[in-house]
Amino acid sequence: MQNLTIAFIGSGNMSRSLIGGLIANGVKPEQLFATDPDNEQREAISKQFNITALTSNNEAVAKADVILLAVKPQVMHSVVSGIANSIKGTSKLIISIAAGVTLNSIIEWLDEPAAIVRVMPNTPALIQAGAAALYANEHTSEEQKNTAEAMMRSVGTAIWLDNEGQMDAVTALSGSGPAYFFYFMEAMEKAAIEMGLSEENARLLTIETAVGASKMALLSSSDPAELRQQVTSPGGTTEQALNTFMEGKMEELVQKAMEAAKQRSIELSQSFGK
Repeated sequence: MQNLTIAFIGSGNMSRSLIGGLIANGVKPEQLFATDPDNEQREAISKQFNITALTSNNEAVAKADVILLAVKPQVMHSVVSGIANSIKGTSKLIISIAAGVTLNSIIEWLDEPAAIVRVMPNTPALIQAGAAALYANEHTSEEQKNTAEAMMRSVGTAIWLDNEGQMDAVTALSGSGPAYFFYFMEAMEKAAIEMGLSEENARLLTIETAVGASKMALLSSSDPAELRQQVTSPGGTTEQALNTFMEGKMEELVQKAMEAAKQRSIELSQSFGK
């Protein structure tokens, strides 16, 4: 990857996190290009990373070995169609982080087979703690797969999926997942305040508890169920709280919520593919 040039189509937060991660891992700023229709976005990303920011997507694509599509799903059709001629007849790698946009849709808009890796990242990538899932089409070489994986690993963890259909489940899990944890933390914090803790103390204890539990799960060989049992004394306070969750059918509610997110991902894929 050290000798590859990479064009970021779209200069939003995810592009910035990836550019920062790549530079931190030894990629030189002169290997990177970014585009954006907004002048302030271009100036900001250029100044932050000392990279070249361009107004023309086609100019950036012509300079690059790897094209990372980081635009909203709603505009993917027009963006991909607009750069199709610059990709025809080349072996450039295309990486898409647009949620809900399938590989078949991108191929259709390019009107030619191409090496494409679809990625579902998540927002913790902004602090180099992301969890990304990747799936490549049959036109993608092992070397190109390694390039895509290395880019995602520059901002966190990366895994490969067995089939593209699993992207909808990943969207419901890690893509939307940070919001679930924030929501639970929000509820814990509010409950603690109602019990008499100050807002400052309630927030700090909530956040540190979440961080500590996550670290334990990450570093332990035990699964979450075993870890839960280890901190649940029979007849104790934790057991009483967990019994309340179970009486409220929390596990069923989580499954229902994730199924709703998955179904919405499927619906959006069908919509964006039109």
